[in-house]
Parts: sequence; C-alpha cells; structure tokens
Amino acid sequence: MAEPLRVALAGLGTVGAGVIRLVEANAELITRRAGRPILITAVSARDRTRDRGVDISRYAWEEDMTVMAGRDDVDLVVELVGGSDGPALALARRTLGAGKGLVTANKAMIAHHGMELAALAEQNGAPLRFEASVAGGIPVIKGLREGVAANRVERIYGILNGTCNYILSTMEDTGRDFAEVLAEAQAKGYAEADPTFDIEGTDAAHKLSILSAIAFGSTIDFASVETSGISRILAADIAQADALGYVIRLIGMAEANDGGLFQRVQAHLVPFDNLLAHVDGPTNAVVVEGNFSGRLLFQGAGAGDGPTASAVVADIIDIARGMDTGFEADRAFSIPVAGLEAMAVADSGTRQSRAYIRFMVADRPGVLAELTAAMRDAGVSIESLIQKGRAGDAGAVMVAMVTHEGPESAVAEALRLLDGSASLTEPPLVMHLLGE
Repeated sequence: MAEPLRVALAGLGTVGAGVIRLVEANAELITRRAGRPILITAVSARDRTRDRGVDISRYAWEEDMTVMAGRDDVDLVVELVGGSDGPALALARRTLGAGKGLVTANKAMIAHHGMELAALAEQNGAPLRFEASVAGGIPVIKGLREGVAANRVERIYGILNGTCNYILSTMEDTGRDFAEVLAEAQAKGYAEADPTFDIEGTDAAHKLSILSAIAFGSTIDFASVETSGISRILAADIAQADALGYVIRLIGMAEANDGGLFQRVQAHLVPFDNLLAHVDGPTNAVVVEGNFSGRLLFQGAGAGDGPTASAVVADIIDIARGMDTGFEADRAFSIPVAGLEAMAVADSGTRQSRAYIRFMVADRPGVLAELTAAMRDAGVSIESLIQKGRAGDAGAVMVAMVTHEGPESAVAEALRLLDGSASLTEPPLVMHLLGE
C-alpha cells in the first residue's frame, strides 16, 4: 500500500465537517479506490471551540490557515473558507507555490483568480481541483473535462443556483410573491441571511464563467457575463408564464462561435416540455451539447454538506491516484493555461430570440399605444399582449407582451425609446424564452 495522502482542511462549516464525516465513514472504500489512505492531519477555522458534530481534537490546529501549506505533514490542502480574496486566496497561492495540491469549493475565487492559480499550479507541478465549486455533488466539471473531452461543446446552459430555483418553484406552486418566499427560504436554510449573491445572479455567474472556460477552452471572463437576478419577478409574471405554457427559471447560458463568447445569467421562460422546466426546489441541472455526444443532462443536489463534501473528496481521490504523474497539474481547465484562448465578447444584440416584456404603467389613456408605438419603431413584432388590472399600492397596471423571434438589439432599442417615459412606474422587466 502506498503512503497516505496527508490532507489539511481549512474551513469547518457544514461542508468541512461533512468532509471529515465522509472520510471517516467511507475510509476503507476510499483507500481502495484511491490506492492509498486519505489522512487528515491538520485543520483550521475561525472558532476552535464550536461544536461541529465531529471530533477535531485528533488533528493539529492552526490559527493561521496559511501556515498549513508549509507543514511537513501536509501533501494537499482543502480550502472551504470562501471569498474571492483574503485568507482563502492567500492560502491557495501559498499551497500551490509550495508545490502542494489544492482542492477548493470556492467558485468566487476560481472565477476571479482561476487563471493565476492554474498557472501557479503548472509552474510548481501541483494539482488544482475545484469540482465542488459548481453544482455541489453533480460531477459536471468532471463530465466536461473527461466525458466530453473529444467533443466540440456548442452550448452549455442550466440551473446553477438552488436558492433561486427553490424560490421560483415555490412561487409557482403557491402563488405567493418573492419577498414572502425568500423569507421562507432563509428560515429553511436554503438562502443566506444576505442573499444578494444568489438572488441577483452573481453566484450563478461565477459558476457559469468556470464552466465556460472548461467547455470552450477559453480563459475565464467573469466580467463579461451578462447578469441579472430574480428579485423583480412577481407572482403575476409566474401566473402569466404558466398561462402561456412556461415556467420561470434562472438560467445560466454560454455559447462560443465565430462572434466570440456569449455568457448570460437571466430568468427565462422555459417551456413545459423542456427538461429544465421540471427541475424544482434547490436542485441544480446543467445541459451540455456536444457536436458528437449530443445533449447531456447533469442533475442533482447543487449544495449541502453531503453532496458538496462528496465532490471535494472525489477530487482528493483523483489527486491521490495521479499525484506523482504530473499530468493532473497541467489540466485544471482541461488545457494548459498557455493554450486557453482569450475570446472576444459576443454581441448579444445580434442574437435571435423571443422575449417576455413586463411593464408596470400608469392607468391612463394612451399608454398602450405608446408601448406598441415604441415596439413598432424599433422593429419588434408583438406575438401576444396581455393587460392586467390594477396592481400594487400605486394602482399601476401590468402590461405584458411576448415578441416574435427577432434580434435582441431591437428589444433594447424599444426600451431605450421608452426610457424616461412618465407612463412607466418602474423599469420594464425582460426575460427571454428558452428555445432549442
């Protein structure tokens, strides 16, 4: 039997404690599959005295987590602290700089610093793995890096944030509005006390930028992800989508072609017969379309201690199997960093799509004519138009329309023509319809 792989663990929250439980519960099986024992030797967290439901007294404790990277009894560091910068980034840099493996669930750090860390890993022959950073226990990164390695990926899209999916599917089931369901999600632990990163789409955008880099062989470009969230969606929007044969889901989508790399996180209307329409609750689902593999669906728990710990330990096992070969250090994003392409940002205005546009307008004559005139002048063809009664304290009226397929730039132009109109009581809400 080979020597144990000695692991230091930074961060002892629900996932960190889950990693300890998993390594202990499945120790014999993990050893057989890894070809060597996995041995936790050191840990670090903010509070040493907190009860985490696991015994950490057997492990060396470090107040300064970055010190673990320099310990002689550590071969690999697991970072579960979170945050794009600060201690997590310092630990990552020191670990890889020392030629030791790094496993992380930190999607923000990878989205912002993944290229730097991958280059540092290559320079020092140190493996870098981050399966748990995207979609929890779903092996979508492994699927992209290995399962479709022979394919040209044409599109990748899906539900990447369980908090938003729980909120939207609960609104759909109950008819309740966003604020009430968000409070319930927080009470159940599906949403953070400060849910901004989730509900405004930032978390999903982090994950999408990582998937894009692996899928298309590009450098990570988080800044170019067009990002919007779900906080403005009304129960009335969900009811109207249902009447039209759709559900509303927050979708991350990326495509690469001659026009460059397109990346967007936005609420979409998803037709009833689409697989993603039936993904409810805090579940994640990712669709990958390869030119030979066809359409593949990865679906499962996108968060939680068990699923995320499972992804973390799977990465540890992979490193234990191949740590001495050097190959793993060159393939964090499937291709060595020097081979990744810095792709131009695609012009989303040229995309052909259908859109759902919701207006809240003053209840007075001529407003509908003003809206339709702007659409006409911008070249937007209206497929259907729905006017609801008064809504809200201001007595505003909801007007919703679905457009025929056309360039997205036309819709943007129509909204520009309406910008500043006294008829609008709030900015319009645009959601595209998910098509084939």
